[in-house]
Amino acid sequence: MKVHATLKNLRIAPRKVRLVTHSVVGVDAREALLQLSKQVKKSSQPIYELLKSALANATNNFGLDAENLYLFEARVGDGPRLKRWLPRAFGRATPLIRRGSNVTLILEEKIEGKNRTAKKKIAEAVTVEAAAIPAESEEKKALPGIKRTEKGDTLGKGIGPQKAPGKVVKKVFQRKSV
Repeated sequence: MKVHATLKNLRIAPRKVRLVTHSVVGVDAREALLQLSKQVKKSSQPIYELLKSALANATNNFGLDAENLYLFEARVGDGPRLKRWLPRAFGRATPLIRRGSNVTLILEEKIEGKNRTAKKKIAEAVTVEAAAIPAESEEKKALPGIKRTEKGDTLGKGIGPQKAPGKVVKKVFQRKSV
């Protein structure tokens, strides 16, 4: 299973970021974290944080084992460009383009399904939460002073939409108040 994590609007040129990402592609995720923490490049810190985020996504959202993951691919694309001007001699100006980048990391399992936590636990947690929701809605139905119609509309004391059964109110657009 592939897990994606994206970093947008990084204010470092894509060419400089690719120097860091190419060094860790194909490496075990834990080893890549170690390598990124020891690199001197400015872009290594944001890539390190992005890789930690991808590992957290894999373990918490998909139930994958962090020891079984490796960095499958790293895409570095052009991000937003800031266009500025630099004054030069004889009243001229030369353009400065400050480049940014968008980075996407893709993690994949070395051995498919190894040490993966069961999806049943996640499904059971969802059903337990779903069972708790109807109990709360029954409490709302029992509030005094609120009458319910057949369609579920509420009447009384300013709670919910104020509709009279069978009566249709047509709204008229007015540009100016009268």
